[in-house]
Amino acid sequence: MDSTSLISSMSSLPLFFAMYFTIYLTAHFIVFRSWSPKLRPEAASCLISLAHGTPAVILACLAILADSTTGFATINTHFQNTVLEYSIAYFLMDLCHYLTFYPTDILFIGHHLATLFVFVTCRYLVLHGAYAVLILLALAEITSFFQNVWTLASARREDSETARQVFDLLSPPFYVLYSAVRGFAGPLFVYKMVVFYSSGVADNVIPKWLWVSWICVVVMAISVSVLWISNLWIELYRERMFKLEKEKKST
Repeated sequence: MDSTSLISSMSSLPLFFAMYFTIYLTAHFIVFRSWSPKLRPEAASCLISLAHGTPAVILACLAILADSTTGFATINTHFQNTVLEYSIAYFLMDLCHYLTFYPTDILFIGHHLATLFVFVTCRYLVLHGAYAVLILLALAEITSFFQNVWTLASARREDSETARQVFDLLSPPFYVLYSAVRGFAGPLFVYKMVVFYSSGVADNVIPKWLWVSWICVVVMAISVSVLWISNLWIELYRERMFKLEKEKKST
C-alpha cells in the first residue's frame, strides 16, 4: 500500500468518530432526555454500541467473504481496513465516555485500550491479520444487540414493569448465546490462531511479539467475559430459587 492510498483510507476514521459522537449526543439530549441523569450516560453508551455491534458483524463478514484469498497472514484489503476503522472509532468514542463519566472503571477502560491496541496495530502498523481480527470482532459483537437491550432493560427494571418483563424474558436466551460464543466459539478460534501463528509462517509480516500480544488481549477478554456471564448465571439461579421459595410459602 502506498502512502497516498493509506492517507485516503485513513480519512474514514474521523468521519466514523463524528458519526458516533453525533449518536452519543443525540442519545443524551433527545432519545433518553426523560431518563435520570444517573442513567443517561449508560443509555447513551448502549445506543452507540447498538450502532456499532450488529453493523460491525455484518461488515466484518462481508469484508472477509469479499476476499477469496484472505487468511491469517494475508494483507488487509481496503474494505477490511475500513471495517477496522469503523470499530476503532466506536471504541475511541466509548473510551471517551468512560473517561468522562466513569474514570475509576479500570476494567472497561483497560478493555477498550487493549482492544484499540489490537485494532490499531493491525490496521496501521502491520497492515496484515485483519482476517483473524475481524472474525474475533464478529464473535465479540454478535451478542451486542441482545446485550444492549438487556442492559437498557436492566437499568429501568426497578421503575418500569415493561423493562422488568423484557429483562426477565431476555436474560436466559441472552445468557445461553453469550456463553456459547464466549465459552466455546471464541476459545476455539483463538486456539486456531495460536496453532497458525506459533508455526512461524507469519513472522515476516506479523512479528511474534505482536501476535502474542493479540492472543494475550483476547484470552484476557474471554476470561473476563466468562467470569461475568458465570456470575450472571449464578445470580439468575438465586433469583429463580428465591421466587420458588416465596411461592411455596404463599401457598
